[in-house]
Amino acid sequence: MILKDIHLGNFRNYDSLDLQFHPKLNVFIGRNAQGKTNLLESIYFLALAKSHRTSRDKELIQFDKEEAYVNGNIETSYSRLPLSISVSKKGKRAKVNHMEVSKLSQYIGHLNTVLFAPEDLNIVKGSPQVRRKFINMECGQISKVYLSTLSDYQKVLNQKSQYLKSRNVDRVMIDVLNEQLAKHASVIIYKRQHFIETIEKFARKIHEDISNSKESLTIKYNPNIKYKSTNEKELEQEIKAILDDSLEKEIDRMQTMIGPHRDDISFHINGFDVQTYGSQGQQRTTALSVKLAELDLIYDEVGEYPVLLLDDVLSELDETRQSHLLTSIRDRVQTFVTTTSISDINHAIMNDMSSFNIDSGKVNA
Repeated sequence: MILKDIHLGNFRNYDSLDLQFHPKLNVFIGRNAQGKTNLLESIYFLALAKSHRTSRDKELIQFDKEEAYVNGNIETSYSRLPLSISVSKKGKRAKVNHMEVSKLSQYIGHLNTVLFAPEDLNIVKGSPQVRRKFINMECGQISKVYLSTLSDYQKVLNQKSQYLKSRNVDRVMIDVLNEQLAKHASVIIYKRQHFIETIEKFARKIHEDISNSKESLTIKYNPNIKYKSTNEKELEQEIKAILDDSLEKEIDRMQTMIGPHRDDISFHINGFDVQTYGSQGQQRTTALSVKLAELDLIYDEVGEYPVLLLDDVLSELDETRQSHLLTSIRDRVQTFVTTTSISDINHAIMNDMSSFNIDSGKVNA
């Protein structure tokens, strides 16, 4: 999968920008706060209809403008497809092949991306919320069912939470909401379980290579609901029963205490929890292994490698980890890198690339 070009209008500090990209490596070079990450963010936004930096869409729109847009053309082994996403005070509009889609879940997944930024080290050492966000973003790219179900689950969860806080609880209404939550939760849990099992398979091999076979990485899914069921329908019934048993406690605490919105994952090296006992080097190797595993997972699921976005991450990795990263992506994944200096790039891969110098929202190729 290749992003051939991109066209921006009123996006962050870019008034108007049209760029053609190299099919292998593209490097955005410039001092801090010039627009390198904004450009990378526009690619992420084109793919996932959201920013990786803010949940406030209006921040993407240039000051004093009404709307921002990102257009681009992607090329796969079997087709070429134009994508368009815009954001205004009225919301977002997305088009696939010039046709507007009614739901963003119908848009997401046409351009697959993997982003690796310094904050992604928090996948290992950060909060459960960070890890849930990671699971949701990656599962959402490869499964429209997951994305749609997660959205439905969140809507019902919010409705139930507001209802519990009202203190005027109708148990019949709660029962209806719990039925809906159980139905959506069973799908989410099974999709997450499959995702973790698959990404562990790829990450374990990558981690073993980086550590010269001295360390064995395992990834464990820790669902909030300790279930026994072996299929989604049984799990749905099991979750419903657990929710019913938790009703009094939820009424007392005015919140939904059971469900995948409280899931977590953990990483282990040679049996030890990396978050608690791992060195900084082990935590970074784990995060790198997981990110590189995403490339193989997406290829395994959709038959195309995703576009890789590296936001100022090379300077965060030592020579061994950087070398493994660059060797892994060479000649198989279109990559976009932001950096303040070309010296951060391994010179072995610089023979076949395009570089873009960025200064105050202006780009010189």
